[in-house]
Amino acid sequence: MFKSGFWGLLIALVVNSVISSGSVYADNGGHSDSITAKEYREMVDKAIDYLRKEGQDEEGAFSPQLGPGVTALVTSSLIQNGISVDDPAVTKGLKYVERFVQQDGGIYSDGSKHRNYETSLAIVCFADANQGGRYDETLRNAESFLRTMQWGVGFKAAESDDAYGGAGYGKHERPDMSNTGFFIEALHKVGNGADDEGVQRALKFFSRCQNLESEHNKTKFADKVKDGGFYYTVAAGGESKAGETPNGGLRSYGSMTYVGLKSMIYAGLTKEDKRVIAATDWIKKFYTLKTNPGVGNQGLFYYYCTLAKAFDVLGDDVLIDSKGVKHIWRAELATELHSRQQKDGSWLNEGASRWMEGDKNLVT
Repeated sequence: MFKSGFWGLLIALVVNSVISSGSVYADNGGHSDSITAKEYREMVDKAIDYLRKEGQDEEGAFSPQLGPGVTALVTSSLIQNGISVDDPAVTKGLKYVERFVQQDGGIYSDGSKHRNYETSLAIVCFADANQGGRYDETLRNAESFLRTMQWGVGFKAAESDDAYGGAGYGKHERPDMSNTGFFIEALHKVGNGADDEGVQRALKFFSRCQNLESEHNKTKFADKVKDGGFYYTVAAGGESKAGETPNGGLRSYGSMTYVGLKSMIYAGLTKEDKRVIAATDWIKKFYTLKTNPGVGNQGLFYYYCTLAKAFDVLGDDVLIDSKGVKHIWRAELATELHSRQQKDGSWLNEGASRWMEGDKNLVT
């Protein structure tokens, strides 16, 4: 149940990236069906209204059966969309997440096998709410704990090991792209730059999960697919949620490719680096908002989230795909989300509930 798309689905996290550019409602490559600024604002307000009235319970939690991560995500999203930290919904959400602060500094539910995920999301939440330094100590302790979740630090791994630099979950904490993406985003959120040792260790893991043979990637999968995209994990024998090729390669797919691209930019790679070029070439070839390329409707809203974050970090407002078609991605994404919103203001993945995309709070 807690697979690669689980925590990344909250669509309000996408909203901040979607609205941040003045070009959202400008010319969209000749397309006249983009939503207006008024329709966009109504869409966001309707979603916030849903979360306030339908999503939160009396204790401040959103979908508490899924652990504290969903509440952290929703609370962050409300703050990022202009809701005050003194607003009752935000205040209650913060108090609920505070319950899960552990003595070791981590922020996770008792007995959790998802300590990296939950702590990473809580760090983002508390950093967003950290007015007047109210969460300074909590964030310092959580960051220290989070670093112990990395292979090569808290879990033994030589630099030559495929698991090195990654972070994971489960009984054995096998590292994967999704978990490591949240790990590096949490470090970035609290001010760690490309020169941070944890970030650079993570870069080694990301490089080994890319279908690109280079001096950075000499794994047994490196030369089997050769398309520059990313898959779920190279560790423990390797796995791709998109399956394998006949020659034993691990197929690239959308959400992991955007996670990889975003994380490599965080780690200091430029647009001239061969790994970034290969990833962007894959994106130009497979760009779409109708499916999560490689896995269909599975993890679709997680895909939207990773796509928006990656493009935002890359700094490009316009994508020219491999066929020469111009895409103002913010306008296209806002329009796609508008078409998928439920009458009550929520979202859910009606076509595929895998990775908890059937939970309205999580997806909304």
